[in-house]
Amino acid sequence: MRIILVIFYTTLSLVSWSQMTQEEYIEAYAEMAVKEMKRSGVPASITLSQGILESGSGNSYLATQGNNHFGIKCHAWDGEGIYADDDAPNECFIKYESVADSYKDHSEFLRNNSRYHFLFDLEITDYKGWANGLKKAGYATSPTYAEKLIALIEKHSLYDYDTGKAKPINGRNNRNNNRNNNYNDSFEINPYADDILENNGVPYLVTKNSTTIKTLAEEVDLMPWQLTKYNDLNKDEPISASDTIYIKPKRNKAAKGNDYHIVQSGETMRDISQKYAVKLKKLYKKNNIEPGEEPMPGTKLNLRKRKKVDK
Repeated sequence: MRIILVIFYTTLSLVSWSQMTQEEYIEAYAEMAVKEMKRSGVPASITLSQGILESGSGNSYLATQGNNHFGIKCHAWDGEGIYADDDAPNECFIKYESVADSYKDHSEFLRNNSRYHFLFDLEITDYKGWANGLKKAGYATSPTYAEKLIALIEKHSLYDYDTGKAKPINGRNNRNNNRNNNYNDSFEINPYADDILENNGVPYLVTKNSTTIKTLAEEVDLMPWQLTKYNDLNKDEPISASDTIYIKPKRNKAAKGNDYHIVQSGETMRDISQKYAVKLKKLYKKNNIEPGEEPMPGTKLNLRKRKKVDK
């Protein structure tokens, strides 16, 4: 009987020892979360807090048996699944080959699902907006889901990963063999720090040389997707010397006093958007112009109020 008890308590101790803590989870996967933030635009703080909450700090059945850290269900997935009770009994969840695949799919799930698109208009540092937005969009059924994410982010200062203030520890205590992410970005001194100007309340810089989006993003401590989004650029579009580049989202309307603009020959809607620091999609909407169309020279464009439709 004594031998059985010893075996039981030894087994119990091993099980308890093998449980990851929240701190160990962060240490293991912060690098992965930051890498995904740079790739997709989902804040690292949100990814980590969701991972902790959804996977029980990596200890849940879905996480340990299926590498699924975010509770993403099969839906149209035709690969291998893992089954567990959720909103209904025996639901199918995606079984991933690695935790890295789970993290990447989490980002893609948010980016490719239209109900989450509004989140990507938020600042990368607005973790409260993201948390409340996820709840609003129906990511989870818990009425306190947003509060739980925010509490985790603030408890562990996860917001520091969104700004680069905190650096991930490369693979330390990673029990799932994810030590080869090779994410070792450092946040360099911004060479444009003394050259930031402002237009319509939006900070911008004027490029000193021809460059690429990736290079400029590294220089100003932003992600490439941010520069392309803020400036309505294609991801591979070259940047010329003396280009105006916004480093925050443009406004929904022009500054007071700039009510109209008369289109000049050779001027595009993007040119006008950059000139007044007004979001391109808002400029199209205010003037009832289909995205991609260009107005004729001499056209009077509204910059603050929506143009009335002729009846």
